[in-house]
Amino acid sequence: MSEKQELIRKMLQMQKDFIAQEQQGGIDPKDYFAPEGGHPLSGFRESYADLATQVVDLAHEEKGSKR
Repeated sequence: MSEKQELIRKMLQMQKDFIAQEQQGGIDPKDYFAPEGGHPLSGFRESYADLATQVVDLAHEEKGSKR
């Protein structure tokens, strides 16, 4: 599996976990935007954004384009 595919796999798993949590009891916007340490969503947005940026960078590298 390529690095880009692995990153996409991680992103999809994060999405599935988020959706499952949302369906189980909902997500308080406070917990999404400003979770306290130890909360399951702590660092979620930052981690997801980092993965997405890496995927975009790898895609540009593959195609020889610039961002």
